[in-house]
Amino acid sequence: MQRRRFKQTQSLEERLAQEAQRLREAAKSCPPGTTRDKLLRRARQADTGSHISEWLRSPGLQPPSDRVGS
Repeated sequence: MQRRRFKQTQSLEERLAQEAQRLREAAKSCPPGTTRDKLLRRARQADTGSHISEWLRSPGLQPPSDRVGS
């Protein structure tokens, strides 16, 4: 059995940012409650993952700027 391989056309950071945006849009259409909270939490996690990946790929591994609260 052969593994299926995919060539990504976008960087991980771009894909995570798009996923965060998609999750925020989905949360807008939900009433306040646990479902909306879960969507917003996953959006924040995607943003954090994007920032961490960006930081790890940066030269010299400088500490990340305070962008997580945006």
